[in-house]
Amino acid sequence: MKIERIRIDKAKFDMVDFAKHPTGFSLVYEPGSRKPTSAYAIRIYTDDGVVGGYVGGNSISTAQVAMFGDYLIGKDPLQRELIYNDVKRQLRKFDKMGMGFVDIALWDLAGRVHDASIRTLLGGWKTRVPAYASTAAGDRNGGLDSPEAYADFAVACKELGYKAYKLHVWDVYEVSEVVETIAKVREAVGPEMDLMLDPGCKLETFAHAVQVGRACDEANFLWLEDPYKDTGISIFGHKRLRELIRTPLLQTEHVRGLEQHVDFVVGGGTDFVRADAEYDGGITGAMKIAHATEGLGLDVELHTPGPAQRQLMASLRNTNYYEMSFVHPKSSEIGRSQLIYADDYRDGLTAIGSDGCVPVPEGVGLGITYDWDRIEAHTVETIEYR
Repeated sequence: MKIERIRIDKAKFDMVDFAKHPTGFSLVYEPGSRKPTSAYAIRIYTDDGVVGGYVGGNSISTAQVAMFGDYLIGKDPLQRELIYNDVKRQLRKFDKMGMGFVDIALWDLAGRVHDASIRTLLGGWKTRVPAYASTAAGDRNGGLDSPEAYADFAVACKELGYKAYKLHVWDVYEVSEVVETIAKVREAVGPEMDLMLDPGCKLETFAHAVQVGRACDEANFLWLEDPYKDTGISIFGHKRLRELIRTPLLQTEHVRGLEQHVDFVVGGGTDFVRADAEYDGGITGAMKIAHATEGLGLDVELHTPGPAQRQLMASLRNTNYYEMSFVHPKSSEIGRSQLIYADDYRDGLTAIGSDGCVPVPEGVGLGITYDWDRIEAHTVETIEYR
């Protein structure tokens, strides 16, 4: 079997009631707004007629595919390890974001060849995985606009069945307000719900990170993630932070690759390890990180929701929660998940069961069916490699 053709479509959709924060970065609730957003869809065609696909990516990953797309033509699509290492070398001067976009489609294709889910190919066994409610960023528009609003939403998530809740706070903040929010959320949900905080590298200084971290200590948070504006990459800075607070850190969302993740752990910069099923070299790369983390006796937590993340999580022992992001009290859905699937797969606030879990898709490959007709109807640009 050989790869005969690769097609990448860029489709445009509208995201309702969410817009970029005035700083230009975080996505925040803004009632009545419609924000254009892009979906990138890749299909890998073989000379045997088998096609693997994936919808995800971003402009950076699709641009990087241009550096190795021609190389893939004529290759055996089942030789993922060979492709992973060759492409890794080709992208050595860059962040390697393009690898995962292709790798997930290759895993989907392999599942179709072997008539099995990716979970089965990985030796997985879980049919349902526990999810945590991962909030949208704080806003000042009547949504997550106060400590009380975060606390009320935490209670609502708990009543839906979530066993854990993670706060993404305001881009423009006062430390005292963040500290108050941490305390109010814990008070509202009681001691049994796992709580986490992810400032998304918004805190201006290391001192703010210490202050917020000590508030997490008092509220018995499960982890503190990417607190301050080093952008989550300073091993030394996070090692020092670990020495000053008790709350475990979850780092490595913003470092790419197996070796960098291991260096961060061995250097003492984190307690939990973050991996991304797409950004870290796809399922192939994320599995390497997960197994390296297991060898170090630690847990790996997967970033963002999606069918690839569910298949991967179903195959890992040393992981705890599926990230249901970004959820909000004024919106049951965020993003385009309901638009790109032709089956009943979905992510969103109400996508969990009463047990607080989401199902792992049972079909071949990623286990889901994309609505290719809808995706093509919204496509504004197509790139092909032959």
